[in-house]
Parts: sequence; structure tokens; C-alpha cells
Amino acid sequence: MTILQDFTLSELTDYLTANYSVKPFVAKQIFEWLVKSADFDDMTNISKQLRQTLAENCIAVAANIAETYTSPIDGTQKFLFRLADGNVVEGVLMKYKYGNTLCVSSQVGCRMGCKFCASTLDGLVRNLSAGEILSQVLSVNALGNGKERYVTNIVLMGSGEPLDNYDNVIKFLRLVTCVEGINISPRNISLSTCGIAPKMRELANSEFQLNLTLSLHNADNGERKQIMPVTNAYSVEEAVAACRYYFEKTGRRIIVEYTLINGQNDTHAHALKLASLLRGMSSHVNIIALNPVKETGLKGTSEANVKRFLGYLNSLGISATRRRTMGQDIEGACGQLRRRYLTEKHD
Repeated sequence: MTILQDFTLSELTDYLTANYSVKPFVAKQIFEWLVKSADFDDMTNISKQLRQTLAENCIAVAANIAETYTSPIDGTQKFLFRLADGNVVEGVLMKYKYGNTLCVSSQVGCRMGCKFCASTLDGLVRNLSAGEILSQVLSVNALGNGKERYVTNIVLMGSGEPLDNYDNVIKFLRLVTCVEGINISPRNISLSTCGIAPKMRELANSEFQLNLTLSLHNADNGERKQIMPVTNAYSVEEAVAACRYYFEKTGRRIIVEYTLINGQNDTHAHALKLASLLRGMSSHVNIIALNPVKETGLKGTSEANVKRFLGYLNSLGISATRRRTMGQDIEGACGQLRRRYLTEKHD
């Protein structure tokens, strides 16, 4: 079935005109409903016959909120989105003083194989379409009061490697930033990659000046290969060179994510190598305490080591802070998103 949220306004108008003889003003009305995450039954200014016909052949809301988990500790919300084919992805809404940030998924599962991440445990099932990524944003945004945008910032850091689904992610960016839609500025969108260097450069040459985040976690190629197999294809140096290129093209400072794993990447020697790798680059390091995923067998470093490692970097002239952990109690923190809950309940 055709996912209507995959279309821009002009594409939707062309599709509905060609296939259902819909007039342009009606297509615009339908587009406005889609931005509100409304299903066909809710489109009250559209004829009942047209709504029935579209419902038989098309999908209005590509990612429906099936369940919501709310952290009693920090108010973080995790959403389970059910897709039309029965697959499930997760998203997380984090509330800050400056607004609400939604973490969205770009794939069902992931094939990158990062050892600390739950999303990759079952491998890659399939890519999400642009509309399925967008629908996560629109479904959560619809929870607001309708007077102002509820989702103010987006991070492509859920399940999946965004640059492994490059074309659909670019189309999603086009949809989520368009003035006819939710109109989120690219500067309020962040994309996290494990280091697919050619696609990082391609993104730098696109029209979108996003905030780019490199999921690094070790500056040594040999050691990084043990936890991030992508290093076999693209070295640490290639990934960082792509980051430097991205900054040159966009002027956007690079964020480097570094999760501390006990005994594997948390020593003074590791800090020295990281500082040497990043020196001279406009970057900021987010130090992350490892969030538990029972299947990985990995253990986070001690609290004392987190502070010590952060001190090493700061003394070496590297901008670095510890990233606040949110939603860990509902398995909604960094590295914990997966496709488990509904599949366990209903499969």
C-alpha cells in the first residue's frame, strides 16, 4: 500500500490527481491532515467516499504509537511505534528547558554490529521509508496542544544507522523541514553515524546543515574493530577526516560520542590517543556512561574513572563533558533501543 506521508505536498497532489482525480485544494487538505498525524476517519472535511477509497489503497499514519513508557525518574517517554507490516521501532522523547527532543529510528534493526548496542542484536530487518521516519515525529508532535510545535528538536539516533539508509533519510529531512509541514530547522536536527565516511561526505555536500555526531568510542583502529565492525571498512582516520570535511562545508561543530567500557577504552592512554586524533578539529566530546544491555556482557567503567577520563581530556585541551543519562530505567537510553517489547508480546 502507498504511504501518503512519504510524499511532499507537490508529490501528493500529483499522486492523488493522477490516481483518484482529486483536485489540488483537496490534496492540500489531506496533506494538512497527514501533518497532524490524522487517519482517514479523522479527515472530516474530506468526502466519506474518498476517505474510504484511500483507506483501501493507502496508509495515512505510517507509524502508530502502540505503547508508551514514562520514566518516573526524569519524565523521559519511550514510544513503541507499530508499522503497517507489523514491525516495531522505538523512539524516545526527552524534555529539556529549551524544548522537547525526539530520538527517532531510521531502520528496523541494524546491521552495523556495534557490540554495546541493543538495536543490532537481531540484525537488519529492513530500512524505514521517509514517511515512516517522519510519522514517528508527527505522531509524537500530535500529543501537544496544537498551538505550538511539541517536538522542537530531532535526533536520528534510534535503532539503525541513518547513513545506511541514506536516500530515505535525505527524503525525510526534506519532508520534516518543508514549510508546508512541521518546518523544523536543520539546525535543530542531529544525525549520529558510526563512521560511514563516504556518506558523511555526501551529507556534507547536501543542502542540509545538520549537527553531525560521530559515534566513535575508541580512537585505536585495532581496539575499535572489536566493538565496532564498521572500522574494518572505514578507519578511525577516515571517519575523522570526513568530520573535518563536514565542518569545512557546513561550519557545524562535530559532536563525538564516547561510551566508556570498563578496561577497553577508559585509560589515560586512550584519552591521549583520542586527544591526538581530534586536536585542531572543531569538536566536542560527549562522555557517556555505558547503559546496560544484558546480552552484550559489557560493563561500564566506574564513576571515578568517568570523572578521571573527562579530566584527562580537559587537561589535554579537548572540549568534553559528560552527557546526562535519561530514560535508562525504561531502557530508553543510548544503546538500549531495540524491537523487543511488542514482538515478545504478540509474535
